[in-house]
Amino acid sequence: MNKLLIGILVAASLSVQAQSSKEIMYVGTYSIRGSEGIYVFEFDRKAGTMQPVQSVSNAKSPSFLAIHPSGKYLYSVNEGADKLGGVSSYAIDKATGKLQFMNGQSSLGGGPCYISIDQTGKTAFVANYGGGSLAVLPINTDGTLSAASDSVQDVGSGPNAKRQEKAHVHSATIAPDNRFVYVADLSTDKLNIFETDVKASTVKPASTPFISVKPGSGPRHSAFHPNGKYVYLVEELTSTVAVFSRNTKTGALTMIEDNVKTLPAGFTGENTSADIHIDPSGRFLYQSNRGANTLAIFAIGNDGKLTKVGDQPTEGKTPRNFLIDPKGDFIFVAHQDSDNITIFKRDQKTGKLTYTGQSVKVPAPVCVIMANR
Repeated sequence: MNKLLIGILVAASLSVQAQSSKEIMYVGTYSIRGSEGIYVFEFDRKAGTMQPVQSVSNAKSPSFLAIHPSGKYLYSVNEGADKLGGVSSYAIDKATGKLQFMNGQSSLGGGPCYISIDQTGKTAFVANYGGGSLAVLPINTDGTLSAASDSVQDVGSGPNAKRQEKAHVHSATIAPDNRFVYVADLSTDKLNIFETDVKASTVKPASTPFISVKPGSGPRHSAFHPNGKYVYLVEELTSTVAVFSRNTKTGALTMIEDNVKTLPAGFTGENTSADIHIDPSGRFLYQSNRGANTLAIFAIGNDGKLTKVGDQPTEGKTPRNFLIDPKGDFIFVAHQDSDNITIFKRDQKTGKLTYTGQSVKVPAPVCVIMANR
């Protein structure tokens, strides 16, 4: 093999290595303080840094995002849209990660705040916080959204007169088996369970249609253990987490622990919990606290129960959504009120975090996700 060919191969190899260390991230925001909409970043895993790639104009608060399982499309809820809400679809340039708007549809309810895509990529599930409803939208083969094919209106209230005056559907989380979607209503203190028909893009109540938690706790987001046997629920208003075992055949939940405290010892200020995620190994759980401005860190036992490991200050104000990268090495925390995303290195053995000193400016970030590469 001649020296020229060897040089070309080495250069190509180095180029591939450089590209593989860089990953695309997307940030959804509220349309305030100069936010342009959705922000695209390139994350360099070796350097631990985020560099801006693109900002995509959307003045309707594209707050929460989801990526199609093919990696070709991105979807945003438009939380600031009119009374019927809105959802947008974008094509992803696989080479650069840049977005191109495709189309939008109504979410059939005000204040859409959460979107998830089923594993076949045929159906989107949208939680309407203001409207108190779940909307189900078909996804076409070209990635565009069709008009909603199904919806479920929740009703009810809770003991917290200010926050639980009417139904507030806050999330729609798809089970690992893709057969059920779990829909949290902050006001009714219920986690509703629906069977999904992703081909028809419809839902129906499961045989056990819901599980209740302590009145006034305020269910928000949920996360599945990688084994699919346990579910963890943010209780926003009491800054706690509930733990359930799951019947994988029926989707029914049984409570194991409730009102597990997530706040740092001695904290007495106002706080609401927000987001929840489990690391790829299924050994640690993290929950964000707005007010304490921390991530609560728990070890997950073989029985699914939680043991507090510690509390990590997030280096910003109002940590809302956060991302554990798919390899489990980093955590990115989006701060709604200090306009920044902070980056933490994660110890996979202990679950504890170390602030890298990296903070990226983004106006009112709400959601941060990483592309499927």
